[in-house]
Amino acid sequence: MDTSLPPLFVSHGSPMTAVEPGPAGGFWRRLGASIDATFGRPKAIVALSAHSLTREPALLAAARHATVHDFGGFPDELYRLRYDAPGAPDLAPRVHDLLARAGIASHVVGDGGLDHGIWVPLRFAWPDADVPVLPLAWVPTQPPAAQFALGAALAPLADEGVLVVGTGSITHNLRLLGDVTGRGPAAQPERAESAAFRAWFAERAAARDWDALFDYRRQAPHAALMHPSDEHLLPWYGAAGVGGRAHAPRRLFADVTYGALGMDAYAFGPAAERLVQALPAG
Repeated sequence: MDTSLPPLFVSHGSPMTAVEPGPAGGFWRRLGASIDATFGRPKAIVALSAHSLTREPALLAAARHATVHDFGGFPDELYRLRYDAPGAPDLAPRVHDLLARAGIASHVVGDGGLDHGIWVPLRFAWPDADVPVLPLAWVPTQPPAAQFALGAALAPLADEGVLVVGTGSITHNLRLLGDVTGRGPAAQPERAESAAFRAWFAERAAARDWDALFDYRRQAPHAALMHPSDEHLLPWYGAAGVGGRAHAPRRLFADVTYGALGMDAYAFGPAAERLVQALPAG
């Protein structure tokens, strides 16, 4: 079995996806099972989340992570959910060294905790919470090309049984969504602007048009509307950097909730096609 793992980007959606998973939950279940069957269970996950941000990259190297309910106004049942996963403190020096070799300063800290961008999809992909997780907090003020370079520094991890996962949203403007706290329906017609942005991103990715992707804010249709700030899209570039430029990103899943909250997922690098072939249809 070739254990070289394809780095991933997953759109994590509203926290309510944890209790009302919809199509995304089914996809995440298939994703975890397909990775295990095709590549073997990951030794650890390095997570780049839109909700773990810092002034300089920081590795959260706690031995165990508590579930962080980093949101408000949702039903009580959501706050009762737990996904307390093991940490990966032994992996942190390796990641720190890879970043240093690329000229990227980082910090290893003993803090822990999984924000909802991490634990919501993972509770479906690996529901037993038995895969160690190393969150890598990153710098949201750096542009897409810099996020890609951060990911490229981590490329050796893919051959070491470590899964790098960027988690955010392919579109993210909460002002367009109305209510995402479980009181409004998640299934709504998609806004035309959201559909156009998601289609452009998929087309440019399939064409390996990295120049356009790095310049998405100027070139993509409705970019500022879909991402008033781009911290939820930038993890896509971090994961893409792990996979490198030579292989076209592959969209694994395409969906939208609340009319404009894209749930698309991508795989990157030379192993992405194997994952595409392994994933059963939804």
